[in-house]
Amino acid sequence: MYPDPSWPVIALAALQVVDGLLCVKPVAFIAACFDDVGFPTRWRWVFPVVKLAAAAGLLVGLVVPYLAAAATAGLVAYFVLAIGAHLRARDLGRNLFVNATGMLAVCLGVLYASFA
Repeated sequence: MYPDPSWPVIALAALQVVDGLLCVKPVAFIAACFDDVGFPTRWRWVFPVVKLAAAAGLLVGLVVPYLAAAATAGLVAYFVLAIGAHLRARDLGRNLFVNATGMLAVCLGVLYASFA
């Protein structure tokens, strides 16, 4: 299964690259988001690794069957967990409704548009 159309997968990969790079040394709004959900500083290095790996999976998945679908599904799971973290921390503002929920909607849209 290859993505058809492929442009949503490419766009999602680009978003993940930008997000991953912003997490390397978290910019203020991302650091505040991590703080708001109580995510430990010593584990924040995981975010750029996960996001850049997701981007790589999405792009390699353009030529390797099922990989882009699996990477997109993994991002759906990631953002479901992110929403859970925001709810658990009672962080019910912009971080939850714009960032996590918005990205979940984008990932679900890509899953539907390219793989349904």
